[in-house]
Amino acid sequence: MDLSAIRRQYALKGLHREDLAANPVSQFETWLGDAIASQAFTDPTAMCLSTVAENGMPSQRMVLLKHTDDKGFVFFTNLESRKAQQIAKNPHVSLHFPWLALERQVIVSGTAEKLSIGEVTKYFLSRPKDSQIAAWASQQSRPIGGRKLLEQAFEQMKHKFANGDVPLPGFWGGFRVVPQSVEFWQGRENRLHDRFLYEKDGSGWQINRLQP
Repeated sequence: MDLSAIRRQYALKGLHREDLAANPVSQFETWLGDAIASQAFTDPTAMCLSTVAENGMPSQRMVLLKHTDDKGFVFFTNLESRKAQQIAKNPHVSLHFPWLALERQVIVSGTAEKLSIGEVTKYFLSRPKDSQIAAWASQQSRPIGGRKLLEQAFEQMKHKFANGDVPLPGFWGGFRVVPQSVEFWQGRENRLHDRFLYEKDGSGWQINRLQP
């Protein structure tokens, strides 16, 4: 299959230094708002989370962003999953938001820190009940003999928690990615893309334009 001729121009709009917020999270929230408002994305909060195994092999998967604030970017997961196990040994991670319909990308590099029980419980209780039950039914990232076994585990947990609230599993939690750098990429014509990199500088941020 020859893919060499597949290309297009990026010409929706530019990105200028004077238009950037002083804080990368504020800038990110503006772009996230644009992505949501555009209705061009089924999952505008989807992000590719990259972690690194002990042997140096990188690993990627799509997860959903659930909260942002001045401290960083929050997601939730099974703490016995592959991603959580890798974070426990190496907390340095990267997030990638591919808003390609808007010709935009955002890349976050930082450190993943465990959320408090209070933060995790508050979010867990906001989930639909079947999603809460699914968290109990799945031993995330572990092998299983077939889908039928997974569905049986779900039905068993559904019966167990048929009455009353579903408690927070002890193996379920979340992380906040505290950014050290954030890059904003806006596609431009002739591959002369606009790229701006925020880098942590003491209590503030240094912003530099990068060549495409």
